[in-house]
Amino acid sequence: MTFPETGGAAAPTRRSLPRLLGRLALGAVLLLAGISHLTFNREAFQAQVPAWVPLDADLVVVLSGIAEIVLGTALLTLHRWRVPVGWVVALFFVAIFPGNISQFVTATDSFGLNSDVSRGIRLAFQPLLVLWALWATDAWRAWRSRVAARPPSQR
Repeated sequence: MTFPETGGAAAPTRRSLPRLLGRLALGAVLLLAGISHLTFNREAFQAQVPAWVPLDADLVVVLSGIAEIVLGTALLTLHRWRVPVGWVVALFFVAIFPGNISQFVTATDSFGLNSDVSRGIRLAFQPLLVLWALWATDAWRAWRSRVAARPPSQR
């Protein structure tokens, strides 16, 4: 089952039900994570802010929570802009990856991640979040299509 949908200024593409559900699920996960940044998990997120970040840990948690709420809402509602939103979400996951690395390197316990194994597993899942964002929004396929459409001299 596929759904026609446009990708902003790009030409119309075909959407599959699994990708649509994947995008909506990722949007819901980001929305919940963002809300938890601002409410019930605020202290746990503060513990994950690396010491080298030159901002107050609470400010970083609040700003990243707002970013997650905005990105989650965009994934849920901005269907026509799913491709650029997908790239922004993927870049967000890349941007927060150093915090996860820091948590592993400094052996910081937070969210029940109280061993190198559990923190290492979390590290392994961060690239999967990047791939999920690119897959669920068709961002990777749209980029590959644009590259393939260029003349060989411009690739």
